[in-house]
Formats: sequence, C-alpha cells, structure tokens
Amino acid sequence: MSVQALRRSFTVEDYHRMAQAGILSEDDRVELIDGEILKMTPVGSRHATCVRRLNRLFSMAAGARVIVDVQNPIRLGEHSEPQPDLALLRPRPDFYGSSHPGPQDVLLVVEVAETS
Repeated sequence: MSVQALRRSFTVEDYHRMAQAGILSEDDRVELIDGEILKMTPVGSRHATCVRRLNRLFSMAAGARVIVDVQNPIRLGEHSEPQPDLALLRPRPDFYGSSHPGPQDVLLVVEVAETS
C-alpha cells in the first residue's frame, strides 16, 4: 500500500497566524515562498560579512533617497513573503510601520549565497 503525501499551500495570513499561535517562532529560519514554508540555511560568517558590507555601501551611497532594509519581510502576494538579505525600498515616512513593503515599494533585492 503506497501513501501519498498531501501538500497544502499556505497564505501569508496562515503564515502569520502560525507565528501568533507559537507554531513558528522568531528563531525559526523559515520563509513563505509560493505557498510553501521553506527552511533556510543558517547564516555563516562570510554571508553575514557580505550583507554588512552591502548594507554599508548602499547606506553611504544612497543616503536618505532609499531605505536600506536588511533581512526583513517583503509581501509579494497572497502566498509569498520572503526575507531577502538586503532590499532598497522607496522612502516612506512611517518606515513601513503599518505594513510590510510590497512589490511597488521595492527598488532592488539582493540575496547573498555562498553556494548556488
């Protein structure tokens, strides 16, 4: 007898409810991509150093013209809320305090990978 695993597509709202219920914690290295909750690899020192350098470079070069956002969520629709290593966002007075940035707010996304 074979058993078939069923997959369920999660929404961003489902994902947030799981965090509120304690199913997911802030320490879990996961992201919601295309309805799937994916475990992310731990951040190594080379990866972290690259992100820090990029943060400094973009912050110094762009000044107040953009918000340099490091490893924070971007809502890309009903089923995706990745946390890219670095994103350049359109400036907003509330610094996105009322909602995560969406596609219309993002000028550049950088994902650092030691391997691919």
